[in-house]
Amino acid sequence: MKKKLVVLTGAGISAESGIATFRDSNGLWEGHNVMDVASPEGWRKDRALVLDFYNQRRKQALGVKPNEAHLELARLEKYFDVTIITQNVDNLHEKAGSNNVIHLHGELFKSQSTMDPSLVYKMDGWELNIGDKCERGSQLRPFIVWFGEMVPMIEPAIDIVSKADIFAVIGTSLLVYPAAGLIQYAPKSCIKFIIDVKTPDLGNIHKLYPIEGLASVGTKKMSQEIIEKFI
Repeated sequence: MKKKLVVLTGAGISAESGIATFRDSNGLWEGHNVMDVASPEGWRKDRALVLDFYNQRRKQALGVKPNEAHLELARLEKYFDVTIITQNVDNLHEKAGSNNVIHLHGELFKSQSTMDPSLVYKMDGWELNIGDKCERGSQLRPFIVWFGEMVPMIEPAIDIVSKADIFAVIGTSLLVYPAAGLIQYAPKSCIKFIIDVKTPDLGNIHKLYPIEGLASVGTKKMSQEIIEKFI
């Protein structure tokens, strides 16, 4: 039976593909205050601005390819039972070939009814506009978990992490909750990797192996280590 490899990914893994990180030190995202484009309040204030913002993110994402970190995680499915838990809303893990991906913060290429959150639709193109409605006649919004909203996939993610044999965190500073708390649910016996350009201070966590550097380089190094150890 294959060992369970669970991987939490953040903005750092997609940055090497050219996807802008969520926000910089000034709290801006592509020149916008994040609360204007990533909150229910921003949506109520200016729907057109929010829709255009995500249209531009989709348009950019269509021309972006997975990098070696995404591809290496997909290749590891040959040896391990791999689940990717990502904070990213892009579809680069799926493009790379990963088959089990949980999106904590939603998906860029899906839309959602403002009336009934259970009505979610795949998007073929990049545009979502005022007047685009669900089957019940309600305006569609980006299928994104905004600030102040519940994270519905966190419970399934916790359950998966609690069963991991190997747990890896790639490209995230572990500052955004509830995702940042997932490492606390990994079994004590589980080997844990932290791959980032700057290793976050996590205190005393059992069997923790930090790898400082770019996601593509660190993921390849982790891959070699776990294949040698478990295969």
